[in-house]
Amino acid sequence: MFAITYRSFGPASDVLTLEEMDSPAPGPGEVLVDLAYSGVNPSDVKLRAGARAGATATELPYPAIIPHSDGSGVIKAVGEGVDLARIGQKVWIWNAQWQRAFGSACTEIALPAYQAVPLPEGVSLETGAVLGIPGLTACHTVFSGGEVSGKTVLVQGGSGTVGYLAVQLAKWGGAKVIATAGSDRQDLGRQAGADTVLDHKAPDLAQQILDANDGKHVDHIVEVEFGSNVHTDTAVIAESGRITAYGSALEREPALPFYPLMFKNVILEMTLVYSLLPEKRDRAIARLHQALDAGALTCPIEGIYDLADCASAHEAVEAGHRSGAILVRTENAA
Repeated sequence: MFAITYRSFGPASDVLTLEEMDSPAPGPGEVLVDLAYSGVNPSDVKLRAGARAGATATELPYPAIIPHSDGSGVIKAVGEGVDLARIGQKVWIWNAQWQRAFGSACTEIALPAYQAVPLPEGVSLETGAVLGIPGLTACHTVFSGGEVSGKTVLVQGGSGTVGYLAVQLAKWGGAKVIATAGSDRQDLGRQAGADTVLDHKAPDLAQQILDANDGKHVDHIVEVEFGSNVHTDTAVIAESGRITAYGSALEREPALPFYPLMFKNVILEMTLVYSLLPEKRDRAIARLHQALDAGALTCPIEGIYDLADCASAHEAVEAGHRSGAILVRTENAA
């Protein structure tokens, strides 16, 4: 098989290499997938650069790493204990490189069968490669507190890949949705279906959010930059509301307004999609598939790069200001 590997941390163009390797064999309970697409996420490029959640690493945990968590393809073989009927099934995969050396930036991958999820009928392999980190994060952060029908959901960062999906999912769930975005990216939030899109840098953002909700506080917040937005979130969240945060890159150790949050009885939830409990992941997968079946979810793709040009894909993610996901395709996508 062909794979992108790196054996040291550093810039993408310096450390990512296309190699030919032995094909893996599926072990007991595993499937072997011919990968068509691999999703490139910010966490993937941070790992390759040697940084994660504010920490800087100096040594790789494995002699060589094939990057990327997300992907899609077709099952070509199964290991002992796996139904033979799964051979030929189109699937999307999650956590491909979580706590293991070999991820999805390759032509073949062997992994536990439950990490290869059957792709709903009519859903493209390109979309499948976006359902792992972005899709599951968006779905869990919107519905972690239960149904949102009749509620108001604030999506901070509604123009990002996760935020765009979160807006769509919240609308599909019956919520009124207020989104924030940069002044030059607000159209993306509107395209996703937000009822109102506001400039995230507005000095009176909290008041604008309340005005957009007829003066009422919001029930649920999906938060991409918890540290930077915690005071705005505190001002606009309703009593017994919920703030579900999946990022805080700009302010990693924020000062928490404890008493204002406590006296509102606010639920704070920090989400790491890699380590969701199985029952929570299963619920998120089921909801994602329901939304896809209903035609309520589209996954915009900014660019698709050939496997040999994986470094450019990483650089595109690092550049930011994207209008969709970045994918890498293999020869199996033809």
